[in-house]
Amino acid sequence: MELLEKLKVLSDAAKYDVSCSSSGSKRKNIAGGVGNAAQSGICHSWSDDGRCISLLKILLTNYCVFDCAYCVNRASNDLPRAAFTPEEVVDLTINFYRRNYIEGLFLSSAIWNNPNHTMELLLQTVRKLRLEERFNGYIHLKAIPGADWRLIAEAGSLVDRMSVNIELPSNESLKLLAPQKRKETILKPMGLIGSHILESREERKRSRKAPSFVPAGQSTQLIIGATPDTDLKIINLSENLYHNFNLKRVYYSAYVPVSNKPVLPQLATPPLKRENRLYQADWLLRFYGFKAQELLSEDQPNFQLDLDPKSDWALRNLHLFPVEINKADYQLIIRVPGIGVKNAKKIIAARRFHSLSFEDLRKMGVVLKRARYFIICKGKYYGEVPFKAETIKNRLIPSNKETFTQLALFTEQNVGYQLADVQGCITGEL
Repeated sequence: MELLEKLKVLSDAAKYDVSCSSSGSKRKNIAGGVGNAAQSGICHSWSDDGRCISLLKILLTNYCVFDCAYCVNRASNDLPRAAFTPEEVVDLTINFYRRNYIEGLFLSSAIWNNPNHTMELLLQTVRKLRLEERFNGYIHLKAIPGADWRLIAEAGSLVDRMSVNIELPSNESLKLLAPQKRKETILKPMGLIGSHILESREERKRSRKAPSFVPAGQSTQLIIGATPDTDLKIINLSENLYHNFNLKRVYYSAYVPVSNKPVLPQLATPPLKRENRLYQADWLLRFYGFKAQELLSEDQPNFQLDLDPKSDWALRNLHLFPVEINKADYQLIIRVPGIGVKNAKKIIAARRFHSLSFEDLRKMGVVLKRARYFIICKGKYYGEVPFKAETIKNRLIPSNKETFTQLALFTEQNVGYQLADVQGCITGEL
């Protein structure tokens, strides 16, 4: 198979892995045009300092010995198969880099022959890139569960980020959809990677010359909607992963129907709204000090699709509100819907010099469309409706859910999605 054909097959096979922020498009360059976003496995991630990094996102191979029901690359699926050699991946990466198409590599793989064989090929690839080609760009590598730890450890000393995909949130789900996989096989390398990251950081505090190990941290992916697992089970798992495995990120992927097997749900479209709510809840866990048990309970095990998790929590805890914005402490202010971490810090800093008014909050960029129902400024409540959960909820949920209007570039219009909503999606300000 020609290299270009392999690239087409294995970049397309990698699109179901969401451990990057976006995948490439099919838009090709035209005569006299600028740029090229042709379908060639280009995705994007972000560095710690906020730079957008373009990555070549491919699988080493889509030959797989596993037959996971939810996976497009399962052994029983009839689809074009291909495999790169380590040399081909190295040549592609270096040539793409020299042409300024990419700044790094995102390399994953199906399980070819066995975990050790696959991990050896991945290790050969990153070893050639780092040691022979002296490539210093960003590399995100998938660690293969079940592979010898020595292979994973050596690869971790050469790459920037590693990930071990859990994919299914419970033992019951694994037994149903991926009986060849074991929870212990997945969690063991995650724990070892996490502990080695901490050890490396401590060593580098003592000596700058100490070798680094996965300096950008590790991540994982959970598939949403392929099993009956509740949102509560999923965010409880995420919370435990952050606390016990030193994870940088948990990514959530709405299940894309790729099989008609009876053990899988019959979905018309992927549950993208549910995926979005889980990302919002994940943000609350990592940056807002929320616990999983605060956001959901056995009585309410799933997030509401028409209301974001922070607003839902606030409505269930109205006894804490409204808060006086000039007196409340930081931990309570960041729990107000519409006030994010950055704005909470601005409020704390600004009120040292004068009392803040409703208009001051507007100038700071607080999402008053939500925050107004939960705050008091200088003793005055600006909610304009009775302070009751049902009344406030009716105001928070858009009356016309099907309103999709083009946003103006410089003006805030009265449209279905307001400018503040879009900013919140980008910055995580809830």
